[in-house]
Parts: sequence; C-alpha cells; structure tokens
Amino acid sequence: MPTIIPVKFTYAARDLWFDQAETGAQEGDHVICATERGHEIGLATADAREVSPDELSGLIGHAQLREVLRIATDADLDRAEELAERGERALPTFRRLVSESGLDMKPVGVEYLFDAEKAVCYFAAEERVDFRQLVRDLSRELHVRIDMRQIGVREEAAIVGGYGHCGQELCCRRFATGFDPVSIRMAKEQDLPLNSTKISGACGRLMCCLRYEFEAYRDFKSRAPKRNAVIDTPLGKGKIVEYDTPKEQICLRLENGKQIRVALADMTASEAAHKKSEELGCPCRPDTVTREVLDRLESPDVQMALAELDRKNGVLPAETPDASDIFVEPKRRRRRSSGGEKGERAAGGSAASADAPSRRRRKRRPGDGGGAAPAAPQQAEGQPQAHRRRHHQAGEGSGEGAAPQAGVKRTRRPGDKGGRGSQGEKGAQPRGMQPSRRRRGGAQQQGQGGAPGSAPQGRAGGDGQQPGGEGAPKRRRRHRGGRGRGGQGGGSAPSGGTPAGGTE
Repeated sequence: MPTIIPVKFTYAARDLWFDQAETGAQEGDHVICATERGHEIGLATADAREVSPDELSGLIGHAQLREVLRIATDADLDRAEELAERGERALPTFRRLVSESGLDMKPVGVEYLFDAEKAVCYFAAEERVDFRQLVRDLSRELHVRIDMRQIGVREEAAIVGGYGHCGQELCCRRFATGFDPVSIRMAKEQDLPLNSTKISGACGRLMCCLRYEFEAYRDFKSRAPKRNAVIDTPLGKGKIVEYDTPKEQICLRLENGKQIRVALADMTASEAAHKKSEELGCPCRPDTVTREVLDRLESPDVQMALAELDRKNGVLPAETPDASDIFVEPKRRRRRSSGGEKGERAAGGSAASADAPSRRRRKRRPGDGGGAAPAAPQQAEGQPQAHRRRHHQAGEGSGEGAAPQAGVKRTRRPGDKGGRGSQGEKGAQPRGMQPSRRRRGGAQQQGQGGAPGSAPQGRAGGDGQQPGGEGAPKRRRRHRGGRGRGGQGGGSAPSGGTPAGGTE
C-alpha cells in the first residue's frame, strides 16, 4: 500500500496528497514536491500514513499521485524567501498593466515557482476574461513565462487573509482544508437572522462556520419539544419561547409572565405523549416539568412561587409578620378627640386644661375665652372704664368695677399715657388706669365718674382743673417721642402722689 502525506501550498485552496517516497517527511517539514506546473515548495500538515487503493481513489480521484522529492534544506528556504519577495515586487506591475488594459479583473497575487522558470498570476473575475494581450505585456515586463490562473472569491479570501465577525483570523486562511457547500437552510436551522450582512463572510458568501454547529442544532431540535408547545409545570402551563442549543436548555414562559430555563434532560414525557408517539410513529418528545426540577433551580422568583403554592395547599403555615422585621410597617395610632374635650375647649374652662396636661396648647388671642387668664381686677363703681388697644390683653382692667391694688407694678405699653392716673375723687384710682384720650370710631367720651357728656380727664379744661386731682402740683408737659423716650418706667403710684417720669 502507498504511503501518502498531505502538503499545503501558499496559493492552493486545499491540501494536496503526495507519495512520501522514502523521504521520511513528517508533519511540520517543508518539502520540495513535483507538481504538474513544475517544482514547488510546501508544508506537510500531517504525518505520513498508509492507505488502501480504494481510499486513495477517494482522496485524489482520477489524478496522478506525485512524489515528494526531498525535505527542504536551509538553502531551499532562503531561495523560497527570495522568490516570495520577487512576487511581491511583481504585483504592482500586474495591477498597472490590468488597469491600462481596461480588463474587468482583480489582481490577487504573483507566485514564482521554485525553479524560477515560470510566474503564475492569480486574479479574481466574475466572468471569463480575454487576457492574451495582457500575458504578452507581463512576459515583456517580468522576463519569465506567464501563467494566468482565475480563482473564486473564497480562494481570494484564503490567499489574502483577514478577520471575521468573531474577531479571529478567517477559517479558510487558518485551518480549513477545503470549501464545503453552505446553504441558507443552515442559517434557518440555527435561528439566525436572514440578513446578508450578518451571515456573510469577508468574501461576500455565506460564512463557512455555519456548517460547524448545523448538525448539533438539527439533533437538538429532533429531540426537543417544538416551539410554542405547551408544557405542564407545578406552577401552571408554560409555553416554549426560546431554545438554548449549546446548553441544551429550553426557555419557558409561565402564566404569570416569568421565564425559566429548564434542561432538556430533566424534562419527562407524560402518558399522553407516549400514546401520541405510538399512534403517529414519531419520536416521543417530553412535555412535563416535575416539582423536583423546579426545586433545583436557583431562581428566587421560582422559589417564592413554590412557597406560595405550598401555603395555598396547606403544606406550609401562613406567614405572620414579624415585629422585628424592618420591612414591616407598624400601624399608626390615630389620636381621637372626644366630644367632651371639644366642648371644654369651646367653653374655655381652666379646669379642663388642668385635667388634660398632655393636650396640645392653643395660642391665645385677644378676646378668646379659651385661655385660662387670671381674674381681672374689678373697677370701682362710678369710675371711667379703661380702654385698651386691640393688642393688649383683655383681662387687664377691662372688667367693670375693677379696683386698683396698692404697690402693684404695671408694665408700660404703647398708648397707655405712661401710666398716668385719671382725674376724679381723691385717692380713687391710680393714674395707670386712666382711659385713653383718643376714641375710636367716633365713640362718646366719658367724663368723670363715667357719666356721658362730661369733659375728658387728664387735660386742662376751661375750669382750670389740673390732672391728678384737686390741689396737685402742676406737672411739666413733655413731648411724646416714641416708646421709652423721656421716661424711666411705667409704674403707677397710689392716688395723691406724683408719678415718676410719666409722659403724655
């Protein structure tokens, strides 16, 4: 049986088989081979092995099996590098002549054979091209015999090289030994988008890698339930919405909208599925997911749904909120006010305030009976009623019959005439209780003793009476300049005495 070895050449699309011929070449050796074009240098891609005549005819067909001449020496490698540089220098000349001739072709490369007697020019074109004049021009420029070779776009990508969508070097350049047919059905079987820009390679044709996982996808879909099939689960019905072929998993969408992924090996087939497969004569497909499979899933949503299902079935007791749980919101206590408290607020009794010290205190306003104000002094009978401004407290001397108390200090306020007493009977009332001379709203002035129509107190009238009672020394009049100007205090003295620092 012959011993053959595969050899890879630079401008060849696939490996070629040669007879080892007692050379001892092994994988990784550069060898000099005799081809139909002449002598060429290539790289052995595998170890030599013996094959039968039938297997050999399947590998090379009706072609003649040629021999490996020798293993390349250092001198052969240096010559190969020199020929490669000559081919790179000849490529611009090839492109220039193609452009001048106006031919519809794309120059790809120029290769010098190992014996340097022939140069092979590779080009890509969609149709046949008449390049006879171009061959003459190239032979005159390069001074060697010219051989023109038309290649396809796949071979062009393998020769030029590049990177694909995956970010790696093109498969045809890196390791592919042939161009297997690729169809659009392979893309459909793998659920890929039928977009030419996404499933096409650098050559513009369908990517060669579409063949790599085609068999795996076809095998998985033959065993898995079909898409949109209904699956029985402990959490209700589930619908198949997606396949995960590399992991052999199925994505189910439950009735509540949640999606879970279950391995195909963990699913089981029901009796109805077995019966249906026997009637139709097709392979049985699983259609049930058990509780044990869902318990093994590491999904918090699935575990919570299973726990809720157990509580409904009575397997687990109902959960009670823990008082120590920070996520449980405590109930707020509403403050209710009884009708009796509202009545006490309206009446303004001081006893209610004493009985309920925790009640919210209200702001007191002048004239409001709700506050517990101290008892107002009673004014003596026959004395003029004291008038206060609105911002004064209503309890100070406003009651009828209020009598002054000896030795009690009175705080001076704006408009109280500096605490001056009113004219009346001797020793009847301190000056601090004298009413204001100004009347609001055109009210009638009150005279001495409270009789209407009498002369106002505290100002010298036509009868020559002085304020402060009969026989009192004449007091010096001072101008009013504002609060606290010209006086030292607003204290009052008993009748018959002279006020200290009083102002008018």
